[in-house]
Amino acid sequence: MACVKLGSKADAFQRQGQAWFCTTGLPSDIVVEVGEMSFHLHKFPLLSRSGVLERSIAKASESEEECAIHLHDIPGGAKTFELVAKFCYGVKLELTASNVVCLWCAAEHLEMTEEYGEGNLISQAETFFNQVVLRSWKDSMRALQTCDDVLDQAEELHIVKRCIESLAAKASTDPNLFGWPVLERGGPLQSPGGSVLWNGISTGARPKNTSLDWWYEDVANLSLPIYKRLIAVMESRGIRQEIIAGSLAFYAKTYLPGLNRRKVSGESSTRLTQAALLSPPSEEDQKILLEEIDQLLPMQKGLVQTKFLFGLLRTAMILRVNPSCISSLEKRIGMQLDQAALEDLLMPNFSYSMETLYNVDCVQRILDHFLAMDQITGGASPCSIDEDGQLIGSPSLTPITMVAKLIDGYLAEVAPDVNLKLPKFQALAAAVPEYARPLDDGLYRAIDIYLKLSHLLA
Repeated sequence: MACVKLGSKADAFQRQGQAWFCTTGLPSDIVVEVGEMSFHLHKFPLLSRSGVLERSIAKASESEEECAIHLHDIPGGAKTFELVAKFCYGVKLELTASNVVCLWCAAEHLEMTEEYGEGNLISQAETFFNQVVLRSWKDSMRALQTCDDVLDQAEELHIVKRCIESLAAKASTDPNLFGWPVLERGGPLQSPGGSVLWNGISTGARPKNTSLDWWYEDVANLSLPIYKRLIAVMESRGIRQEIIAGSLAFYAKTYLPGLNRRKVSGESSTRLTQAALLSPPSEEDQKILLEEIDQLLPMQKGLVQTKFLFGLLRTAMILRVNPSCISSLEKRIGMQLDQAALEDLLMPNFSYSMETLYNVDCVQRILDHFLAMDQITGGASPCSIDEDGQLIGSPSLTPITMVAKLIDGYLAEVAPDVNLKLPKFQALAAAVPEYARPLDDGLYRAIDIYLKLSHLLA
């Protein structure tokens, strides 16, 4: 992480419990209260750098009692004021992407302008932010993460907006074309030309190509409000919808533990962000997140895995999210039901009534959405099979034929449930058009199981 060193004096600050003391040899003549922390300092270094402190010290000095001022509303609290105080004393400190936002906001709050000394804290922080932080993906990300602690002030200074614009610009550019400095986040250091550096010397070796999802894990560490804004700016910059959808899925899996219980095929279980290792959000926060993810996901077939959508739906039912969210997820799944697997449909019934073991009503609604879409796209036309058992007809029938086979398999799985009433079984079986079944073997098998295992023996 890049940094700029400020000050030249040795650190003369010592902490004793909830108090800081500046051991310069001179007795303290002012106490600054910040939250529960007390800073025993000297007037001149403070008033010579800050307009607010100058006026506060002048007012406090009018009293015959001990000179004390209170700064309970300073951005960043006591931790940031400690660095501000050291800056006023000229003590050595490092300006980094992790502290520049809080320091900048605190400096603005304290009016640490050039009027109170050349190279004052506002100008130092602003210059470092503009010339160093915004040029780096890693530093822009770290600075943006710290904005949550001083959000109102960071918004006023347009820090949040500028970090987001910087990150969106980098994410919307192919990292293989301008690998400097985006690829700094994990791999070997590279030269501006893209070759790998060793001890600052170009080796001539080229780094491996970076996939388009290289930024997913980093942005998953952002709070939901800031993440949403970043995604919106990325969309406005023309980042492809499938890439945006992939990031939304990654973000959801980071904070919704229920999605990780059934690992999406092809995804490593070790691909977790640091945030995922922390305690999961409350159920209420998870509900809010899931509903937000549903609203942010593009309503387009095939952008996210069907298995992921089923995971969202299953989690939504457990969390009892807004009914409109449940309906939206069912429609999304219905659009691409032909891409589902049988195990996806076997969703437990989470209702209190527990009429059936599996949620047959939900599958019925999903199927209805699929059939409605199939009618709109003109998929309803007759078909047949040739002598070799191969489907003859329009290629548009392939999805509905796959769904017919899927539903027949589902009926066979739920048939043994003694609580599954005949009208519900019939309704689901009859919902699939006759032309969608070149062969009826799967349906006959389901009916046979229903009659023999469930009801004739009951």
